[in-house]
Amino acid sequence: MMTRGREARNLVVETKDYVVTAIEGVGDVSVAIVDAVSSILVRTLRGTRDASTDALGVVVDTATGAVQGVAEVGGEVGDAARFIMVGTLDGTSQVGKVGVETIAACSAALVKGTFELGGSLSRTARGAVEGAIECARDLGVSAEEAATAAANGALHAAGEISTPAMTQVRIAVMHTLSGAQAVLREPFRPGAEVPYSA
Repeated sequence: MMTRGREARNLVVETKDYVVTAIEGVGDVSVAIVDAVSSILVRTLRGTRDASTDALGVVVDTATGAVQGVAEVGGEVGDAARFIMVGTLDGTSQVGKVGVETIAACSAALVKGTFELGGSLSRTARGAVEGAIECARDLGVSAEEAATAAANGALHAAGEISTPAMTQVRIAVMHTLSGAQAVLREPFRPGAEVPYSA
């Protein structure tokens, strides 16, 4: 029987390869990323046993793999974050497993994955929030709720990385939100717990 760790590694690699193939096969990179991430999530989530626990793990692994795939083909992860978020929310909504926790988990995974690859945390956080806002209506949540979840997920991940990372992300999401009534809940030190819900 496969352990969760092994399953996660396999899904990360599978997603990375799928995204690389999709990007190399078309002219419109944004559409390729959205479609690839959405497709792999739909297929994987339909096989999950526990909608609450497994679904969030699948979202994190898929987002991580997508980040790696974009980087492998020489793309800027920060610029792709919006499309990874849109693909994630599209795919999860097709199988009925989406909520603010999904948005936050994807946003956190994007920031962590970008950090591991040395990409721009600011651009990634901004893209994650923009993607969440773009999908809000289709998910049945307000733009403010979606933005709050994405911003807090990004802040949570950045807080686990370092204080400078948290500062970068905080500034980026504040500029992105500009006017949205999002409520940011941030850690006061790296590693502090932050609630995901709006």
